[in-house]
Amino acid sequence: MQQPIVTHFFDEATNTFSYVVKDPESKACAIIDSVLDFDYGAGRTDVRSADDVIRYVQDNGLSVEWILETHVHADHLSAAPYLQEQLGGKTGIGARIIEVQEIFGKAFNAGTEFARDGRQFGQLFEEGDRFYIGGLEGRVLHTPGHTPACLTYVIGDAAFVGDTLFAPDAGTARCDFPGGDPEVLYQSVQKVLALPAETRIFLCHDYKAPGRDEYQHQTTVAEQRAGNIHVREGVEQEEFVRLRTERDATLNMPRLILPSVQVNMRAGEFPEADANGQVYLKVPINQF
Repeated sequence: MQQPIVTHFFDEATNTFSYVVKDPESKACAIIDSVLDFDYGAGRTDVRSADDVIRYVQDNGLSVEWILETHVHADHLSAAPYLQEQLGGKTGIGARIIEVQEIFGKAFNAGTEFARDGRQFGQLFEEGDRFYIGGLEGRVLHTPGHTPACLTYVIGDAAFVGDTLFAPDAGTARCDFPGGDPEVLYQSVQKVLALPAETRIFLCHDYKAPGRDEYQHQTTVAEQRAGNIHVREGVEQEEFVRLRTERDATLNMPRLILPSVQVNMRAGEFPEADANGQVYLKVPINQF
């Protein structure tokens, strides 16, 4: 089985891991789940996190073929447009982004100028699709439940699961966002856990579960099957749905959900500027 070279980058402000995935036989690479720094209080963006990735790519003479999103993130803004401008590459996300755009296009009253057909992205992936990073083959698992468009990218012996799974001591993604469904998430997780036991799982987030001092970005299918607190072997769907529903009822909305969704449903672009030339993001009152 092919073994991609995976380098992780961590944004502690949003607890997000981004990845550069390199073909071991060439300079080709992909970037997965990038971060645009955003000071919500000041309404100000920064590209420090993205520049760390760019520096790594350039210092190692890599060629970016893909800039991929596992889903429309609700906890950080994507830096995909900036990375593409600096490094090239084709953007990609799950084909059911169209459903997410419909849901949040209405929630933010985005207007007819906001296209709800996924055209903002270079590639819309379906279940089973194949793509290549140099000679490295990737395939797509559609793993909804957290959002309708969530994907897992299986690249050689590595799986990039987005929010579908966290570290074993942290469990799984929440399912209470619009379009989320705990039954669907349970079924999606089973797809991931059906991968070979030695498959490396790369996480999108970690929050250091109680009792753990270090952030964790990587685990394996075997470790998830044996020890995930929500979906280890022996946990049936009904039990998971009850546990997940009860847990979600205690959670606050992510701090950056309002700016993140507005930007990420546009493939990392901000809404068009108003007549005065200023870009604005909306805060829908009592909507979520």
